[in-house]
Amino acid sequence: MPATVEDRPSSLPDLPVDEQPAEQAAELATALRSALGSVRRRLTRVALVQGGIVAVAIAAAIWAIHVFGRHYTFFDLRIYHGAMVWWTHGGNLYDFVAPKTTLGFTYPPFAALVMAPMAMLPTLAAGWMNTVLSLVGLTVLLSWLLVPIADRCGWSRWFTVALAVPLSAATEPIRETLGFGQINLLLAVLIYADFVMLRNRAAVSIDSGPSERIAKLRATRRLWETGAVAGVGVGLATAIKLTPGVFIIYFVVTKQWRAALVSAGTTLGVTLLTFMVTGRAAGAYFGSVVFDTTRVGAVDSTANQSLAGVLARLYDSPTTPTLMWLSFAALLLAVGMTRAMNAHNVGDELAAFTIVGLTGNAICPISWSHHLVFLIPALVVLGDSALRRRRAGRGLATRGLWTRGPTGVPALAGLGRAVGALGVYVLFVVSPIWMYEHKLPTHSHYADGLHGAFWENSLAFAIIALVVLLPARAGADPAFYQEPALARRRAMIAR
Repeated sequence: MPATVEDRPSSLPDLPVDEQPAEQAAELATALRSALGSVRRRLTRVALVQGGIVAVAIAAAIWAIHVFGRHYTFFDLRIYHGAMVWWTHGGNLYDFVAPKTTLGFTYPPFAALVMAPMAMLPTLAAGWMNTVLSLVGLTVLLSWLLVPIADRCGWSRWFTVALAVPLSAATEPIRETLGFGQINLLLAVLIYADFVMLRNRAAVSIDSGPSERIAKLRATRRLWETGAVAGVGVGLATAIKLTPGVFIIYFVVTKQWRAALVSAGTTLGVTLLTFMVTGRAAGAYFGSVVFDTTRVGAVDSTANQSLAGVLARLYDSPTTPTLMWLSFAALLLAVGMTRAMNAHNVGDELAAFTIVGLTGNAICPISWSHHLVFLIPALVVLGDSALRRRRAGRGLATRGLWTRGPTGVPALAGLGRAVGALGVYVLFVVSPIWMYEHKLPTHSHYADGLHGAFWENSLAFAIIALVVLLPARAGADPAFYQEPALARRRAMIAR
């Protein structure tokens, strides 16, 4: 016979009604605390492992600099510091010659205005301050380059950048920049800031409704987000050191007229300001110093890894055959600008930035090994290109569309570019140019045979090869101006 309602067992504990939710809430809170504690412990373990890997990378970088680098004493910065002290105490800026050398100040006078405050510091303090600022600049540059890749791949942002900093510092351009007290990293940050702003401008152009968000930003942030002042960085860098002017040419070639006008106007404006402030120094620089290549150093010096340096060493001569250099430099400039324009057109502004920078290194009469900082974004482009090809290969394989690849294995797609990136990195860490350094007239550049001549020019060969062969990643990093972007968008909608 069925049990009465009163006889049926209750499914709830024999507790007062108001105590049941409280007990459930307590159990839930306990479970949440346990889960959070487990996650916290797991994250702590991961952070400790990542921190250990970064520490090992720092130790490896220090070892590599000790083994493959040179003895660094802020040599260049000592010249700059001495020139600033000389100038601020009434001397003629370009008459200064550093003690026990034949070297003086070779930058445009605007650079002197920027560097003048270092005269208030002791030489060593100025050197370490420059080192800290350069490392900060390297970190900022790597953040701009790597954070988009880390986000796409699901990597930790801080770990990716923290690991890349010591690995980059071990390469020839970065360690020489830091050790000699140079400003190349700071200039690279100035230049690439313009490219970041151009990318922001592209995002605003494509987004159909960003106006309210932009309007709420502070004025300085708004300028950054809209790219309104893109070109100022290139202009300032060109006024400090003439070589970045190649980026103005790039803006013209790619018809980025606003960036071209802003950068050219900035250069002209600060240069005119320099004439007003320095007078005699500016007149001396633009009247004679800028044309005197002997002030910089010997063209055939091993450290000069430009096209001109290669030709001088191949001719075993202290000078470069002028007509041959001009011919090859014009050809390389045309190739570099064409490839940069193509990279821009397919939406890879990082590759365009890198190719233009490497082109400037190659065609400049003097490009010391510490000038070659555009190696770092080149390695990023190569590595990311390998990752993209690998992911594309695996994606095609899952759809049964994979038909070719190294040994027919989809997971090995992109292997060639990964090996290329690794090979270039190892070359610039080992930097074999110093193992085969020769100085005329006491030693011929062929003293160690053809293989010695090859390795003495190896960094220059790598730079030229990257100008010609660096891949562009279609759609990876687009930066189009507003009207062309909107026109493309309207055309796509019309289809």
